[in-house]
Amino acid sequence: MDAELSRRLLHLLDHVEHWLPPAPVEVDWSRDVAALWQRHALGGRLLPVPPRDALSLDDLLGIERQKLALVDNTRAFLQGHPANHALLWGSRGSGKSSLIRALLNSLAGEGLRLVQVDRHDLAGLPMLVEQLRHQDHRFVVYCDDLSFEGHDDAYKALKSVLDGALTGPPPNVLLYATSNRRHLLPESMSDNEGSRLVGDELHHGDAVEEKISLSDRFGLWLGFHPFNQDVYLEACCHWVTQLGRREDWSAEARAEAIRFATLRGGRSGRGAWQFATQWVGRRRLHGR
Repeated sequence: MDAELSRRLLHLLDHVEHWLPPAPVEVDWSRDVAALWQRHALGGRLLPVPPRDALSLDDLLGIERQKLALVDNTRAFLQGHPANHALLWGSRGSGKSSLIRALLNSLAGEGLRLVQVDRHDLAGLPMLVEQLRHQDHRFVVYCDDLSFEGHDDAYKALKSVLDGALTGPPPNVLLYATSNRRHLLPESMSDNEGSRLVGDELHHGDAVEEKISLSDRFGLWLGFHPFNQDVYLEACCHWVTQLGRREDWSAEARAEAIRFATLRGGRSGRGAWQFATQWVGRRRLHGR
């Protein structure tokens, strides 16, 4: 390479270097238990992240059936047995995302590794899955708060990875998603116009079938619903004593917890945590 060409190449690199993605941090799956998938113009990379907190499965109240089903499904997967992709759907603040975090904290020692993918990066999902295919560990690829608009084609990459591609997902990868929508896509009254009765059977139109087909690729559906008052107060008591002391939970605290939920218009695990944070923080601020 002559000196002029070398000079021009160095000049070009000076101009384009800031467009290039930063040098990737290598993920060591023997040490790292979680990572974020970040898509960019030249492909994508895995960024290792530490667990967010020490939340345990015992901290999650009012969702015993959902905990048992997801733990059993994940343990079967980790031990090489058949397991399903899972969709956790339901009301806001009811413990869907918290259950995934607690699952990682509880089962990382058994070999679970978690990769979180943002909804906007789903186009790179096939590339990520192919990269994980050649790893020795078992991965749950997780998308939080997953939903699509009617004109959004990003769900096609998810459909393909779940069940539609010729190769399918590798045996060491499961997909878990949380959503407020049971079918992930918005549903309108006009979707039902194509439905018809054939004899005694209701046949849905193409629009409904298309929207159901995505969520139908998840073999395990777990519904999460608002707490009743007894479960909500049990969760409030748990978090107040976790964040503070046993004596912080009293008749006064119980009354304030009910008022807190009434003002927010609903009872949930998230609301119980937020009340406990406010209650204990205020008591400590005033020296109680």
